[in-house]
Amino acid sequence: MSGGEKPKALIAMSGGVDSSVAALLTMRAGYECTGLTMKLFADTKGVESVADSIGIPHKIVDFQDEFRSHVIEPFVGSYEIGETPNPCVTCNTSIKFGLLYDYALAEGFDKLVTGHYARIEGSRLLRAVYAKKDQSYFLYGIPKERLGNILFPLGELSKKEARAIAAEAGLENAHSAESQDICFVPDGKHAEFIAGYRGSVSKGGTFVDTHGRILGRHAGIERFTIGQRRGLGIAVGHPIFVKEIRPKTREVVLADEYELFVSHISIGEVNLFTDVPGRAEVMIRYNAKPAQAEISAGPDGSLIAEFDEPVRAPARGQAAVLYDGYYVIGGGSIEDVWP
Repeated sequence: MSGGEKPKALIAMSGGVDSSVAALLTMRAGYECTGLTMKLFADTKGVESVADSIGIPHKIVDFQDEFRSHVIEPFVGSYEIGETPNPCVTCNTSIKFGLLYDYALAEGFDKLVTGHYARIEGSRLLRAVYAKKDQSYFLYGIPKERLGNILFPLGELSKKEARAIAAEAGLENAHSAESQDICFVPDGKHAEFIAGYRGSVSKGGTFVDTHGRILGRHAGIERFTIGQRRGLGIAVGHPIFVKEIRPKTREVVLADEYELFVSHISIGEVNLFTDVPGRAEVMIRYNAKPAQAEISAGPDGSLIAEFDEPVRAPARGQAAVLYDGYYVIGGGSIEDVWP
């Protein structure tokens, strides 16, 4: 920047209230702001009018091919091998803070801004102040050297406060409904999405118990995740849960709930903001209660977490994120579980 010029910020805008308030706050902080909407999968209608009401220019960039290869294809492939993917983590790491980050800097912007509820201190990622909205779990994959060029203006706000700011500014989306689903599976029916995406009917298989006894048939392993009880379509006279998914034999192993608890997980594809800690609080799924664990280095850069108390139903493919209080230590993908 030359003397007197405002720093430039690129605002990732989805059309929702959070990214709109992030744009407002960044503009009020003295940045020259431009809104950008990535054309990924969902409709982009209405975003430009929000940017107009804030008073910033807006553009749409087509990332559909990248989104398909970096997010949708791994999502589908993960279910097909019996894992439980987390596409929001993948999207943040590969698309928003990968491709979009590179685009922002290449276009001369000083900061990339999003409406995530999280905080940054130097090269450290922190939880949001308000735990109910904290999204740091989904952001562990950001390389720490990129944090200096990223802003999270909502990190100290509650959702109620964000809506109040939007309402005061007269934004049309101040009280818009909050999306809870995966953007490309808006009805939550991921098995049907996978069938449509592949253009084929999924192969069925068998339900078995932990002793290998056949309990019934199922319509495809991609319909299930570890710990699932509802939607099994089978009755055995007492509550029963998915304990294991075996893609090679297409078996779904069902068990009593107490059999879902394990004390060890291995974590791969690790990204760390600090050195490997001796201990940490570990979240094995979003909004799960953090569990205390001993942490050690595994082979090939992986981590091993040994929990003080067994944890329920960690699923291969899900994110495991390590914390030290408010600070994010790092995280990765659950690769294996054992007693």
